Amino acid sequence: MHYPLSVLNLIKNLAKLPGVGEKTAERYAMHILRFSQKEAEQLASAILDMKQKVRICNSCFALSETEVCHICSNPSRNNTLLCVTEQPADMVAIEKSGSFNGLYHILAGVLSPINGIGPDNIKIRELIKRIDDGKITEVVIATSTSIEGEATASYIVQCISKYPVKITRIASGIPIGGDLKYVDQVTLKKAMETRHAI
Repeated sequence: MHYPLSVLNLIKNLAKLPGVGEKTAERYAMHILRFSQKEAEQLASAILDMKQKVRICNSCFALSETEVCHICSNPSRNNTLLCVTEQPADMVAIEKSGSFNGLYHILAGVLSPINGIGPDNIKIRELIKRIDDGKITEVVIATSTSIEGEATASYIVQCISKYPVKITRIASGIPIGGDLKYVDQVTLKKAMETRHAI
């Protein structure tokens, strides 16, 4: 109890953030304490503003401030191409790469029976409905290469294989500039299995 109660309360709340332990939360609190009144108000206002405005897109389940996000409502996007990701952050990563011009479908998780997460707990039913509408010609599965991500990808393939759509999986393997001796065995195995002609 070396700090006033208000500081301890802030530290306790900051420590709830993922990857933030008590020491980091304390450092953040001390930094915020050095903020001007205006900077502190801007931070508090940004948090409250986000909580009040952000919702889930009715179409792809990305984060949005409107019923339909800016990607789904963009007429220049290829609406026959659908990329399936686990979380909104995965969609953002793909968007930042500038390599995809289609639409997205965010599952909001992966299958994990051990954690009680089955097909009804993520947005697979909604994905099937979008494909069933008939506009989609290719589904790009961009789940992670974790056991759960791979299981989810396999389950999706099983569910949508009866539809007349091309099903693809993002490539995985050695990163550009990566040194083979530092690459883990699973990644190296995947890279060998998905090798292609040059």
